[in-house]
Amino acid sequence: MSFINYSSREINCKIVYYGPGLCGKTTNLQYIYSKTNPELKGKMISLATEAERTLFFDFLPLALGQIRGFRTRFHLYTVPGQVFYDASRKLILKGVDGVVFVADSQVERMEANLESLDNLRVNLTDQGYDLDRIPYVVQYNKRDLPNAAPLDELRRLLNPRGVPDFEACAGVGTGVFETLKAVARGVLKDLKQMNR
Repeated sequence: MSFINYSSREINCKIVYYGPGLCGKTTNLQYIYSKTNPELKGKMISLATEAERTLFFDFLPLALGQIRGFRTRFHLYTVPGQVFYDASRKLILKGVDGVVFVADSQVERMEANLESLDNLRVNLTDQGYDLDRIPYVVQYNKRDLPNAAPLDELRRLLNPRGVPDFEACAGVGTGVFETLKAVARGVLKDLKQMNR
């Protein structure tokens, strides 16, 4: 749930990028960070272990819009992709306001995508959340690769509810900001409904 800082008149919202190992979660955040005005962003914090290069959650506040005179600040996090780090994933999901599921479009990564999506549902449930009730978008990353699965198949398997979804090539920025804007809009919509 978002945190309201009355002294700075800010609403802090947490968005978590979730998905299998090496799907492009970190690449998304690095691209966003590199293209964001330095005055609007905080420091990117990276935690890594020797066992997994993607084990870091990036902290990135973005100022975006106001609600009743309060500025909205988004904090973006990635989770480690490997199932071995499930305790870290659960911890990072604590207090989440919105989720981006980053899928690896490669045909041979479909099972890893499905496992990670199931794991997301379980971990959210353990935290008292329901994926069907929080702002949620899907990004199909690595669409530029020759072994990318057809978009219809990805949608059928990974997005049966038809939430907003985007094709992406995070390395060059294609679809990255569209994905972020969609989840941010969902979070802001939820906040406005709670403040009525």
